[in-house]
Amino acid sequence: MRAETSQSIAAVLFDKDGTLFDFNATWGAWARGMLAELSAGDDLLAARMAEAIRFAPEAALFEPDSPVIAGTVAEVAALLLPHLPGLEADQLIARLDAGAQKAPQMPAVPLVPCLQQLRGQGLRLGVATNDAEASARVHLAQAGVAGLFDFVAGYDSGHGAKPAPGQLLAFAAAIGVAPGRVAMVGDSLHDLHAARAAGMVAVGVLSGPARAEVLAPVADVVLDDIAAIAGWLEQSAPGAGRA
Repeated sequence: MRAETSQSIAAVLFDKDGTLFDFNATWGAWARGMLAELSAGDDLLAARMAEAIRFAPEAALFEPDSPVIAGTVAEVAALLLPHLPGLEADQLIARLDAGAQKAPQMPAVPLVPCLQQLRGQGLRLGVATNDAEASARVHLAQAGVAGLFDFVAGYDSGHGAKPAPGQLLAFAAAIGVAPGRVAMVGDSLHDLHAARAAGMVAVGVLSGPARAEVLAPVADVVLDDIAAIAGWLEQSAPGAGRA
């Protein structure tokens, strides 16, 4: 971990799915429902689409290399579209976005006390997701935490999608904080590569499908989940542990 990693962190930017919310518990049900809807009862078609997005319907689990985990809705649509010749890309994206807004979100940790603790430490908070911005705002509102964030961006907000750094740099600019004083927290390599590209501190969490050995080579630190962030910041602050 870089020597300066968390000594002057002023803001924390979160990925959404797999970081704020449990990925498989949330999106497994969404994927099963969408595949059933799109296949209209054709089990073979549903199976082909599930294979295309690396999803196991019986277990409602995504494979660790599933493009759904870190990809955008548009990228998922591109994988499904060859199996749905009657649909145009924009129609499929709209249906996937609509389904995403209805997906029941399962928080990875109790979000309100966790985020309030970080706010209480004087930190500015944001969300950068490869989901659509509208879906992200719906999910945050449903979880009762929308008001705790200073910034929310999706792949369609005009800043690009991760692993490019556009969303991250837009957050830093919006709150007037240098990128080096921002911790980007995520459960995927897309999140951590974006953090590196933006010059931010890269914090991996294990609340998504990726394992520690996958995240560790790119991360400055790997934590169990976002509930550990407050303690990590306190322990790493200047003077921590000194008599």
